[in-house]
Amino acid sequence: MEKKSNWQEFKAVLDEHKIVKLYHFTDRDNLESIIKNGGLYSWMDCERKGIKIAKPGGGSLSRDLDSGRKLENYVRLSFTTQHPMMYAAMTDGRISNPVILEIDIEAIYWADTIYSNMNAAKHTLKPHIGGTISDFMQIHFQSVKARKHFDLPVEEQPYFQAEVLVKNFIPLEYIKNIGNFGIPIPSKPKTLQSKNPYTAQITRNTPTAFIFLVDQSVSMKRTTNFNGEKMSLAEAVARIVNNQINELVYRCIKTTEVRHYYDIAIIGYGHEVYSGWNGVLAGRDFVSPEELKNNPYKKITVKEEKRTRKGTMIKEIEKVQWLEARCDGHWTHVHLAFVKAKTLLDQWMQDHHDKDCYPPTIINITDGQFNHATREEIVQQANELKAMFTNDGNVLLWNIHITPDNMEQVLLPISKEELKDDKYSELLYDMSSLLPTRYNQPISDIRGDSDDARHVAMATNTDMSTLIQLMDIGTPTNISQR
Repeated sequence: MEKKSNWQEFKAVLDEHKIVKLYHFTDRDNLESIIKNGGLYSWMDCERKGIKIAKPGGGSLSRDLDSGRKLENYVRLSFTTQHPMMYAAMTDGRISNPVILEIDIEAIYWADTIYSNMNAAKHTLKPHIGGTISDFMQIHFQSVKARKHFDLPVEEQPYFQAEVLVKNFIPLEYIKNIGNFGIPIPSKPKTLQSKNPYTAQITRNTPTAFIFLVDQSVSMKRTTNFNGEKMSLAEAVARIVNNQINELVYRCIKTTEVRHYYDIAIIGYGHEVYSGWNGVLAGRDFVSPEELKNNPYKKITVKEEKRTRKGTMIKEIEKVQWLEARCDGHWTHVHLAFVKAKTLLDQWMQDHHDKDCYPPTIINITDGQFNHATREEIVQQANELKAMFTNDGNVLLWNIHITPDNMEQVLLPISKEELKDDKYSELLYDMSSLLPTRYNQPISDIRGDSDDARHVAMATNTDMSTLIQLMDIGTPTNISQR
């Protein structure tokens, strides 16, 4: 690619501010097209070439603004992985499983590249746009290096979205991490053999992670019936989560060893947020299956239905427990639980960077409305979690609302129309992940449908038996048998 004659002046600025990458967000469903077509095209070039964008990040308004400023032929790059427009696109439903493409800094030096000191399509302020070193110097480089735009003073936040605009096309070889998403890069892109996401084998070298978020607020004192026993919602949920963890541990036992296929965390929340482990593991975050097997908190005897040749019988069975039932939190601060989960996954993702790991799963179980955070704040936090990804797919966030009442359930909907304008259900819908089609078979056992459409990982008015089914679906079993 032809460079600007004074490209070294641009490089000196980048070196001074220690900027080494540019970024472009897109949906995972667009990756196959990007690879097949040999790189990233502007949306206008896609139209000219007949390239269909499965999930465009920009809406009709942003395209109109682009056209008004003659920017329709440019690919937009940013200096941040936490772009506000990515989260806006998730909230609006344009993208579901975002990935961040890392672009070679060389794109800044290309002859036709131009620069904007804020979102170039911003209509409430007038951005400074141009292609010279003077225009480039209008970028607020300290601001673009902030972690999030919320970390900046209000007057400085627009400059967080400074852009590099590349004319027409970014070839595939300048997308530095394009080979990290499990899709083969052939020598002739048009003959691409794609690899479906959410199919990675779970091995000791490529483990996955589970985070259980458990509401332990005071409303969980309400009673329910579980396996013929009357108990609090807190106790029933604790038993179900403990059972599921025991199942995860059991899957990891091969002959005499317990293999490290999973990292597992429990986060309890009410007024405060804390580790849900008890006993020797108290206060820990992620723990291994071997640690769980060797350090049970206690054992209890419970009644369970068992099928025998003579019919269904109630039997007493000993169960291992790590999570203790609690219902003492005066508020339901799920926003703090999301912050804790994000902190854990930031480190986990760093430790497993560039590995073909099945993406982590978060299962949030709650009995009602959240407190002390706005709807917009909660959805933003959920989007930040869902925007995290491994090479195999995005983090899957499940939100399951339980109730002791006999109310109509909404389970794993395909569209918002199924929610019948219920605002709480709509909130859970917006918080939850769009599931890949590989989950459709077990979902059909609950819903009774065989639709090939994608389902959303949420449920409202769930009883205990359905919660068990949802937990089974949410913890994948694709462990390598090698």
